Amino acid sequence: MTSATVTAERAARVARRRRVGLPRLGLHAFLVVTAAVWLIPVAWAVYTSLRPYADTNTCGYVSVCGHYNFHNFTYVWTNARLPHFFFNSLIITLPAIALTLLLASSVAFVVSRLSYWFNVPVLIFFMAANLLPPQILLTPLYHLYLRIPLPMWLSDSGVVYDSYIGIIAIHVAFQTGFCTFVLANYMKTIPRTLNEAARVDGASIFRQFFGIILPLCKPALAALATLQFTWIYNDFLWAIVLMKSGDKQPITSALSALQSQFFVDNNAIAAASILVAIPTVVVFVLLQRHFISGLTLGASKG
Repeated sequence: MTSATVTAERAARVARRRRVGLPRLGLHAFLVVTAAVWLIPVAWAVYTSLRPYADTNTCGYVSVCGHYNFHNFTYVWTNARLPHFFFNSLIITLPAIALTLLLASSVAFVVSRLSYWFNVPVLIFFMAANLLPPQILLTPLYHLYLRIPLPMWLSDSGVVYDSYIGIIAIHVAFQTGFCTFVLANYMKTIPRTLNEAARVDGASIFRQFFGIILPLCKPALAALATLQFTWIYNDFLWAIVLMKSGDKQPITSALSALQSQFFVDNNAIAAASILVAIPTVVVFVLLQRHFISGLTLGASKG
């Protein structure tokens, strides 16, 4: 290889580097700014949670002085009864996720694997439900929940209002449409020959669904489970409107009890918020591999 060839190749590499340098620099700048916008409030909350209220009251929140410890975390964990409200959130979140994914996968299986004339209208109906703002349903749902009876072993008040069943039902109703749309599109990518072979072997519809299609949807189900856990666990609106008993409230609405009319300890609220966010981080870490694979489904051919 001559020196002229080496020089030409080096010049070509430099030209390519210059040609892609500006877009790549802009992309990295955008990613840095976006990450900073998301991480700075979290870092500020962590910093505030490590400072006693007396120090921030004296020096201000935008300051570097005083002591740093975990007193706020131990205070809210014991005095705010966070373990009890964590358990309440799990009572609402886990059944809501299970019912949502079961119903959504069942509807998605029908509209994507079976040939019926109402497949498209059903899918449109489920998607249209997501376009309705939940805020406009607050008043009618409140009055409806006061009129629907429930057995006393499911509700202390005898109605759907102020019960776990009511909160679970409203989450399932609002989340099923989105999950149905995602799962239906994913199931359409599964070869139909699997169903045909299963029918030839005498497999019923339920066997095809639970034994063949549903296991193949594990990446999509994991991605949806992660999203649903984040959305349902972090819900604040429905628990405030449709539940009055403080002992039944999920963890997000229980945080409002840390502030009063005349005094707000922002340091303790910051510590409680960090503790509340830990379960969502744990769920994402555990399902990260499936979540990323679910998001990248269909990104490449072959």
